Amino acid sequence: MKPDFLLGIGKSIITPKVGCNLAGYRPDVISTAVNDNLTATVFYFKEGDADALLVSVTICTISTDVSNMLLDLIERECGIEKSRCILHATHTHSGPNLMDYYGWGELDNEYLENILIPRLISAVNEAKSNTRAVKMAVKTGESLVGINRRQLTVENEIMLGQNPWGVFNPQMTVIAFEDFDGTPVANIVHYGAHGTAAGTNTEISRDWSGVMTDVLEEESGAITAFINGAEGDVGPRLTNGKTKSLGDIKAAMRHGAWAAQDAVRIYNEKAAFTAPNLNVYYGKVSIPLDKRIPLDTAKEEHKKYIGHTSNLHGRLEQYYSSLIKSYDNGYEELPCYEIPQTIIKLGDLAIVATPYELFSEIALRIEKECKIPNVLILSNSNGSEGYFATESEICRGGYEINMFLTKMLQPPVKNADWHFITQTLKNLEKLEK
Repeated sequence: MKPDFLLGIGKSIITPKVGCNLAGYRPDVISTAVNDNLTATVFYFKEGDADALLVSVTICTISTDVSNMLLDLIERECGIEKSRCILHATHTHSGPNLMDYYGWGELDNEYLENILIPRLISAVNEAKSNTRAVKMAVKTGESLVGINRRQLTVENEIMLGQNPWGVFNPQMTVIAFEDFDGTPVANIVHYGAHGTAAGTNTEISRDWSGVMTDVLEEESGAITAFINGAEGDVGPRLTNGKTKSLGDIKAAMRHGAWAAQDAVRIYNEKAAFTAPNLNVYYGKVSIPLDKRIPLDTAKEEHKKYIGHTSNLHGRLEQYYSSLIKSYDNGYEELPCYEIPQTIIKLGDLAIVATPYELFSEIALRIEKECKIPNVLILSNSNGSEGYFATESEICRGGYEINMFLTKMLQPPVKNADWHFITQTLKNLEKLEK
């Protein structure tokens, strides 16, 4: 076995100052303490002249504009083409606000400029300068730490709770890297579930996935990071019957201990270690758009949200207000919008970046049809474009559907999931050989 495949690891603490707005719930959720440090963990892959970068930052989401700026910076400062980079946010709701969503608070520019940027670049440079020849194994197993969160009430309404009949992917994947002498080097854990176990707590935290990675890191002796899968309709299966606590950091710690047991069990499964080939594909996915809703309908809907400025109702007030204005300012309807897609393939493993919080069924359908043995779909990667729902769930409505349909002035077509799936599969086909 030739030691041609190289891996470099870098890691930085990216914890914000106490007093920052914690992203994901309301603008008034302000941090009062640090429960556990946030991190940026960098995996730099190299084979011959080819390289690629995977970064896991324990932040809720990074807006597409900010993500593009960071990718440009990595290319300029570190010499890695941005089209070969995946910048992933693990989606903890107990970290700083880089979302830049109207109604969820202001983007934390001070944190971005003074903490995240310098420490992220430092971690990337550390990874590039410390490569070593490694082998890789992909290990999978079942974990029930997640559950579909779109609970249907007896009144036929969707609420954020637990839906034991709903779709979710129970597979947890551990990617393990080791030296050629068998010494563990690094691990990556992939699973799809929201980082909301702590609820509206005021402690800065990586949430449940932080406990999981810490335990596996201690057990294996190797740096461990988390990458979140299709978590748009999946949350942590908490003992309170919900997918978020009422602001209790202990709930995240307890749930993380459960996830850690699964991760360690899967890590200890036997699997063949090989030196994988590296390949990267960069392309686009085009999503057709429907026409705007009629002006009269927009005006009627807008009346429901006048005066609202925060969270979903604030978002809807802004959306309908902008929609009404679009009928006066000569807006020309678009046929579609395009999103970039980077795929890193390591042997029989493909890691697919998407800027969405995908519904889990979308990833499951891609994984089923793709000929590559292991396909890991990521949410909140190389941008943040909100939820991406399945056609079958749009009729149910609910929080995620409202967010999905109001991302742009024109909503996506009802079968947008099919377009996303088929085009992603075509992109993956280019890497199947």
